[in-house]
Amino acid sequence: MDGPLSDLRAFRGQILRSSSTSVSLAIEGEWGFPVFCIRLASIHMKFVLSSLITAAVSTTASAAFVEYYTVKTNVTHAGVALDVYTLFARFNGATDTLLIAYNMNRLDGTSTNHFYHKDNADYNDGVLMKEFGSWSPSLTGSAVNNRPFDSYLTIGGQATTTNATVGDPSWPIADGGWNRPDIPNGSNVGWYNSNPPTLQGRVGLAAPANDSVRLGQFVVDAGTNGGTWTLRLGYNNGVSTQVLFGESTFTLPAPGAVALLATAALVRRRRR
Repeated sequence: MDGPLSDLRAFRGQILRSSSTSVSLAIEGEWGFPVFCIRLASIHMKFVLSSLITAAVSTTASAAFVEYYTVKTNVTHAGVALDVYTLFARFNGATDTLLIAYNMNRLDGTSTNHFYHKDNADYNDGVLMKEFGSWSPSLTGSAVNNRPFDSYLTIGGQATTTNATVGDPSWPIADGGWNRPDIPNGSNVGWYNSNPPTLQGRVGLAAPANDSVRLGQFVVDAGTNGGTWTLRLGYNNGVSTQVLFGESTFTLPAPGAVALLATAALVRRRRR
């Protein structure tokens, strides 16, 4: 594979060889900017470079990834009871900005085809189903008729047509890239903001807290074990070119959510 995609694979290889969960990016472009931003946004090169030149005046702010967490809601659509999990990453800096998520794999099993989609891709056409769909947030569609029931991945922001998130080359092309209903396990799939100067991945945007960034939404049958997943992140403090990395796991449902549901059920039984 030639061109930007091969560059991206080489860059990802460097990330994989990093053993720390929070390290500085060692590889930089010839102008001193992270390869990360330049490679992934090659179609917006001039805009990226001019924006990064402006941002590079400050390198003193700190940034650190803290954890993943999920927010669960229960909905019913077309007679189907659903659990909807929205995934967020928490950071400790006021301007921390997520750039890329990658190396996503399920740790506790191989089943990854249990997600519902209801997007506007031509192979789904706005119908709730597990058989066809896309992980692209720009294809989700209506905020009322589609978004509450659609599984998608994002680097911050909402699932709208202007969302700049795209899947990286690790999604198997033969199976449609990330225009597929499942998450291929063992493929180390990822997604990134194709236009970093928009700061779409900054904390507090389309998130329930000022320290959080939205990463995706996962819709499954009510009561389904959605699995435990591992995921790595690349981010910066939003005002400098230093790129840091974080890694952790998340569970659908989160153990805390299970405990909370169990406690609520116990309280109801005692009241009876």
